[in-house]
Amino acid sequence: MVILNNSELITVKKTELDRMKREAMKYTTISFVSIILFLVAWELLSRYGIIAENIFSRPSELFKTFIYKLSNKKPEGNTLVTHFFVSIRLALTGFAAAVIIGIPLGLFMGFFKAMRLYFMPIFEIIRPIPPIAWIPIIILLMGIGMAAKSFIIFVAAFVPCVINSYLGIQLTNPTLINVAKTFGASKWQIFTKVCIPASTQMVFAGVRVSLGSAWSALVAAELLASTSGLGYMIQMGRNFIRADIIIVGMLVIGASGALFASLLALAEKRIAPWRTK
Repeated sequence: MVILNNSELITVKKTELDRMKREAMKYTTISFVSIILFLVAWELLSRYGIIAENIFSRPSELFKTFIYKLSNKKPEGNTLVTHFFVSIRLALTGFAAAVIIGIPLGLFMGFFKAMRLYFMPIFEIIRPIPPIAWIPIIILLMGIGMAAKSFIIFVAAFVPCVINSYLGIQLTNPTLINVAKTFGASKWQIFTKVCIPASTQMVFAGVRVSLGSAWSALVAAELLASTSGLGYMIQMGRNFIRADIIIVGMLVIGASGALFASLLALAEKRIAPWRTK
């Protein structure tokens, strides 16, 4: 057996960190290059008439529209900045409610049989209903305000949080639970000290899916008599037959979703470093 002294251990750790940084830089560069190549191909296909510009505007035109909409309200009545913050507020409100309620519910359902027997039948009935199908009843019950729109996003984001949290508990290694029982751990200690940490990766996977579902439901939510928001901007782009407005709105939603997904990945590394590489 080879035993390393402190200086050698520090050197090994530094070497490993340098390697991880180089790999991260490499993957970041590859991702950046792939986006650039995609945009260049899109521009060329549009310029040579292979892609109809009235359907898919050129990236150069989209960039001009993006810059223009940052400070101009025409044609739909609000700047891109206003649309963005309205949608962020709406999406994060519904998403946060889904995470706060869905994760604990899924964890408790996975571990406590009584909770599972009580809530699972109700959840299985609600789960297949698409979020858009809730719109008519939500209008009747809640009107067309902020709460109604947030509830649509909540419904879309709620299901992945519950399912993944539930599965995370159910897939906990039985050996870990048996070892905890052997050492005299109580049921609550097994739940909090063994099952929840073991389910962290599944929980975060559910949160990422939930975030995507929240952004997907955003356009449907903003159909409820909105006057601003990225979904509203996309709908107005369709009414004005402005493909550039539509695509800019779509790209902003995509970029925002990717940004929040990256923030979630960083949070996962902080909260559960043992589950990530």
